[in-house]
Amino acid sequence: MATRLQYENSCEIGAFSKLTNAYCLTAIGGSANFYSAFEAELADIIPVVKTSIASTRLVGLLSVGNKNGLLLPHTTTDQELQHLRNSLPDHVLVQRIEEKLSALGNCIACNDHVALAHADLDKETEELIADVLGVEVFRQTVGGNILSGSYCALSNRGGLVHPHTSVEDLDELSTLLQIPLVAGTVNRGSEVIASGMVVNDWTAFCGSDTTATELSVIDTVFKLRPSLNNELIYISYYK
Repeated sequence: MATRLQYENSCEIGAFSKLTNAYCLTAIGGSANFYSAFEAELADIIPVVKTSIASTRLVGLLSVGNKNGLLLPHTTTDQELQHLRNSLPDHVLVQRIEEKLSALGNCIACNDHVALAHADLDKETEELIADVLGVEVFRQTVGGNILSGSYCALSNRGGLVHPHTSVEDLDELSTLLQIPLVAGTVNRGSEVIASGMVVNDWTAFCGSDTTATELSVIDTVFKLRPSLNNELIYISYYK
């Protein structure tokens, strides 16, 4: 089941954390409870690393990663880059890239196999996404929004996307990603999915404003627990 928490007084926990199947990043500062919530759930399985990126706490907005790699904006300091390379598993490639759209987490959504990317990213950036993250890259909007990283959350088991995504777009995205998708919200109706939650293949964390209904949808689409309502929820969101 997904865990609800907040960073200081913010429910936008996805802005301050990054979760993959190989590592978790959390922002420096904030309350001890934020880091400890991730540590309690993850520390026996993957490293949980406190860091800044580009001298800010916005580690989720500024980075994109999966089990294979981590891409960082050109504003990442040498010290931050070295800290992350030292802290993450040896097989994880950590790369700083020259890209004018530096909020990589807003511009790119990915799991361990596929990435959805902003249409205006440099061709070189697209190649780095493919090489470092080991994914197939599609320049794709989500619910008509070019910030594909902001408006969906993906794992290898499922995905939550912008609530106004049409049935046709859901079908297209689901075919590209080869996972089931549901259109929904977090944090009591927020459409900015990625700012409100992080997820991997076995757990998720959501902002503390996330409702019980939203949690149920998240648990179901990401297969975080068996649910008798799985078929009902899946169908209702497709209608």
